[in-house]
Parts: sequence; C-alpha cells; structure tokens
Amino acid sequence: MPQDPMDFEWSYWVEWGRERILWLLAGHLLVSQMSRLLVEKYKPWCLMVYGMAACWLLLGIKGFAVILLHAAISFAVAQFQLSLLTWLCSLILLATLRIPAVEETKRRWYDTENEYYLLLFTVSVRCLFCTSFCLEYCWHAPAQKSSHSFPWMLAYVFYYPTFHNGPLVNFDEFSKQMRRQEAFSVKTNLIIFIVGIIRIFFWWCLAELMIHLMYIHALYSSALPLESASYWALGGLALAQVLFFYVKYLVLYGVPGLLLRMDGLKPPALPCCVSLMHSFTKMWRSFDVGLHRFLVRYIYVPMGGSQSSLLGTLLSTAFTFAFVSYWHGGQSYLWYWGALNWLGVIVENGTKRILSISLIQDFI
Repeated sequence: MPQDPMDFEWSYWVEWGRERILWLLAGHLLVSQMSRLLVEKYKPWCLMVYGMAACWLLLGIKGFAVILLHAAISFAVAQFQLSLLTWLCSLILLATLRIPAVEETKRRWYDTENEYYLLLFTVSVRCLFCTSFCLEYCWHAPAQKSSHSFPWMLAYVFYYPTFHNGPLVNFDEFSKQMRRQEAFSVKTNLIIFIVGIIRIFFWWCLAELMIHLMYIHALYSSALPLESASYWALGGLALAQVLFFYVKYLVLYGVPGLLLRMDGLKPPALPCCVSLMHSFTKMWRSFDVGLHRFLVRYIYVPMGGSQSSLLGTLLSTAFTFAFVSYWHGGQSYLWYWGALNWLGVIVENGTKRILSISLIQDFI
C-alpha cells in the first residue's frame, strides 16, 4: 500500500537513516562502548574525533568547515564574556542561513536538495549548541574556564547522536555527565540497548502504519475535503495529525536518546503523549524537553521570568516565543504560531493567578 508522501520530515529522516545516518550512529555506538571499556578518561575526545569524521563524510569538507567556522566565531565572541554579544552573534549566524546568495552557494556544493537541507538542518541545531556553550562560558568564573575550553566546545558541538536533529542537551548537563566516570557494565548496557531497540521498533511500526493507512497530511494539503468535512471530522483530523507528530518524535528523539544512555548520559525525557495534555504550558514543558530547558535557562530566566513584574513576565515569554519562531525559519506563519502560543500561555498563567486569589477561591 502506498504511503502518504506529504509529511516531508518523516520521509526525509527515514530516507537519510536508511542510507547513512543509522550506520554512522552504529559506528558511534561501537567507538563509545570501546572507549568506555578501554580508555574511559579519553572518551569525550574519541567521540569528538568520530563526530568530526562522520560530519566530514556526510556533509563534505565544505559543510564540515561551515560548522567549524560557526563554532570558532562563537567561541571568539564569547571571549568578551558578554551574554548580549553572544546572543547577537548567534542571531547573526542564524540569519546567514537565510541570505539568498549564501543559500545558492551552499546548494552548489551538493548534487541534491536533500544534501543541502541536511546541512541546513544540522547548522541550525548546531547554532543552539554553540549558543549554550558560549553562554555557559560567559557565566562561569575564570577559574572554571579550563572546563570550557575550545576542545570541550568541539566535543559538545560534534557529539554525533544529537548532531543533525537533536534532542538539545545544554552544555552544563553534557559536560557534567561526560566527565563523570562510572563503572562500565557490558551486561547492563546490553539490556538497555535491547529494550530500547524493541521500543523504538514498535514506535516506528506504529508511525509507518499511520502514514500508510490514515493519509492525514494528504487530506490537509487539499482544500476540497476540508471544506466538505464536518467540524467533528476536522477535529478528528487535527487530533490524528498531532498524534502522528508525537509518535514521529518518539522515533526521531528515541534513537539518539538510546545512544545517550549507552554513553552513560541522561537524555531529555521523550515527548509526553499529546492526548494527556490540556494546556499550552504543559505542551511546551513536556513535548520537547531539551528545547524547553534551553529556552528557560538562556532566555526566560535571564530576562526575569516569573520572578519579575507582570510586564517583565510578558516580555520574557514574548522574547522566548519570538526566538522559537525565528529559529524555526522566521516565515510569517511561524510568527502567527508563536504569537498564538504566547497568548495561550499568558491566558493560562493569568487565569491561574486570578484563581489563586483567596476571595475567588472562597467564592468557588
């Protein structure tokens, strides 16, 4: 039975996974387990070298040079130890991805559009990793700078399981866990691997079943069936789409999450089932946990967050959603999406504050 071809993200990553990425992830697993078994002290550097080699193999020398250049520029700017300057550098580097002349130049490096998009997605995610490292560098005392050296930045940026599509792990968590040396148990790791593979295979089968039988995205791409559908049918289609999105990310984040555990690291929690969510706030906290931690640590809290005045909270939340919209591409529909999510979060939090007033509680 033919599958629904309209979900670009699923088709794209499944194709890349079958061709090369799964093989490179298997190579990372082998290098990681051997280094944990034989040279635990040098594990970060073994994985860094492997990640750089995998990047070179998949994106070519020019793609590798672009990521290395982004890391070098970010690190150089971080030497001024100014958070605002670091953020300005990150936003400028992201903006270069959308300059038409630069896009055309990068397209000419590759034979297919898929290869160019792989570079684009990878560099976009690497920008977040560079930002995390550089802000941690700015915030730490000079005595702690040895743990925030350029080699550690490269070990973090070129860590392969999270390289192309995440999930996002902040540098403070990555560094702390990567430095921790634990007793290595082949038996324990083998059990983790087998259980993880079974779960991921089940999620992948479920996603493939949905995309072969339900044709959710094909229906959304045509106005005629949507116009003739009842409100109940439209609601069902919307629910089906977000459920597929949830299952898709159980696979896309489940694979690197398994490798993180095999490396002795703790990955961000996998997405929570959307059917269990009833609020914008819970959706943002528990769907992409790694991105949520990044946004809270580097944008929301530094700008005041919930500890500031009402206006400060509104601005902190607005800047957080503005960055999310900009990082995803900055198209007009993304700004509308970010604004609606911001409005939803503000209404929910405002309602909670009103309901917490003793007079209102007594009335209820």
